[in-house]
Amino acid sequence: MSYRESAVKKAAEYREDPAPLMLGIESSCDETAAAVVRAGREVLGTAVHTQIPVHRLYGGVVPEIASRSHTERIGSVVRAALENAGVTLDDIDAIAVTYRPGLIGALLVGVSYAKGLAYALEKPLVGVDHITGHIAANYITYPDLEPPFMCIVASGGHSHIVRVDGYTDFTLIGRTRDDAAGEAFDKVARAMGLPYPGGPELEKLAKGGDPEAFRLHTAFNEGEGFDFSFSGIKTAVVNILHNAEQKGEQVNRADLAASFQRAVTDALTKKSVRASREAGLSTLALAGGVSANTALRERLQRECDRYGIRFCRPDMRYCTDNAAMIACQGHYELTAHGPSELSLDPNAASFLQMM
Repeated sequence: MSYRESAVKKAAEYREDPAPLMLGIESSCDETAAAVVRAGREVLGTAVHTQIPVHRLYGGVVPEIASRSHTERIGSVVRAALENAGVTLDDIDAIAVTYRPGLIGALLVGVSYAKGLAYALEKPLVGVDHITGHIAANYITYPDLEPPFMCIVASGGHSHIVRVDGYTDFTLIGRTRDDAAGEAFDKVARAMGLPYPGGPELEKLAKGGDPEAFRLHTAFNEGEGFDFSFSGIKTAVVNILHNAEQKGEQVNRADLAASFQRAVTDALTKKSVRASREAGLSTLALAGGVSANTALRERLQRECDRYGIRFCRPDMRYCTDNAAMIACQGHYELTAHGPSELSLDPNAASFLQMM
């Protein structure tokens, strides 16, 4: 029996198993992660190696360094996840891996490792889009959550409003036209002299500031469409800082950070809530690295409460890149579409960007 025939056979067995085990592998950017998830939603064990201390020296992610670190760590991270879950590779029924979007070199490490593991173990392989993985993080936090619902995905590289009609059925409603929300956070933080990663540091600074101190807005974000634009808001902050520096004046950085954060969270909240209401959906979910931002979570909760919409957001540990969400979405991808081919290649873009 060929590997492909074996994978298809075992994928069919996976569908019939009430408690199958999925090993998830994530290496799209600067964190090497692995997780074991039972039946798509029960996380048995996880392991993560973060590269933040290394990349902080350069003020951002260096792709070559990230790829090398993934290569060095991926084996030990997978072993740690299995050990934390109390299982062995023989117990695993299938392997899910992030294959898009992300840094090509970093993705290649995870995909190559997962391919080799799947082939050696004769287990089904399933490729997962990182963005749909972030959406799936909500299924882990909310065991009763089922499609359809609207989801706002906000991360360092992506800002999308996605209609989730099924576990593997997505429709892009809106997207950023320029910078992603997380990217804008990081760039503004860098302009303010805050350390990498900038988003969390800017949020800390904003807690002591007045969000009404500076009026930062773009007419585009106040329009009737569902797309976003954050580049202009970012540039406005940079200009305020540069103008003050040239005049020898001091800017209240906490006020500026709070005003910037307010402008971004307002745009994300208003458009996603309106998209939910116009689509007649009673649930709005939040996903992506920026979903860890407390101000955004609170703003969305208030607006959802106002309109009687259920608001879901992942547990903090599943907001940033992790492998549990990849295993979760991998469960639904394998169940719906069967195993991926061993010719699976990494791709820098999400399929959502191609819609």
